[in-house]
Amino acid sequence: MQTTTIHTILKRLITREGISPTELSRVTGVGQSTISRILNGKIKVPTDEQVYPLAKHFGVTTEQLRGRQPIEERPIIPAETADQHELPLISVWDDETPLDDDEVEVPFLREVELAAGSGRTVIQENGELKLRFGKRSLRKHGIQPSNAVCVTIHGNSMEPVLHHGATVGVDRGNREIVDGDLYALSHAGQLRVKQVYRIPGGGIRLRSFNRDEHPDEEYSIEQMREQDIALIGRVFWGAMFF
Repeated sequence: MQTTTIHTILKRLITREGISPTELSRVTGVGQSTISRILNGKIKVPTDEQVYPLAKHFGVTTEQLRGRQPIEERPIIPAETADQHELPLISVWDDETPLDDDEVEVPFLREVELAAGSGRTVIQENGELKLRFGKRSLRKHGIQPSNAVCVTIHGNSMEPVLHHGATVGVDRGNREIVDGDLYALSHAGQLRVKQVYRIPGGGIRLRSFNRDEHPDEEYSIEQMREQDIALIGRVFWGAMFF
């Protein structure tokens, strides 16, 4: 590829998948006019809110879609020959549905107050609330089923991509930071989901999609220790991504 602008990369990804801009808009929630303006080069530097759903759909990072990192080539698999059973990560079920051999129940994480009225919380698995994922689909994405957990989004900081009450899947086995990707974090016992960027000295920058109301936060490695900030894992699935 001779140029690495976002509009040339997006054109290549659209061609590779054989998806139309209209369908891409429908499945990602990014406006069709926005996608067209990116493809035409009229939007040269799209916002994170515009880029992230597109990157997630194509299985690349935001840095790769922006042309700042290379994208590993892979063959095009025609839709009519693809294994449709491997596409969904979750299935429809209720409490009476038996667990299949290839399914695993993935627990939710929740904040639990340490003592009544103290305001201090810790993060624990919810023993009752779970989602079912296909083991083969998880492994195909490099995720060990035992490392998968779900997290519920609270508040409006990640709108318009993830609304209050949306669910994301988190891989606790992947804490390597890829700038711009989404991660679940524990912040003094509070569950948070943010875009994470590395900063010099080992610190991190946390970014919300709703930056008008939630500006960036930066923490040095010392501040991370003082405020008990730790990565739980990388987000690999979300109800609002597809």
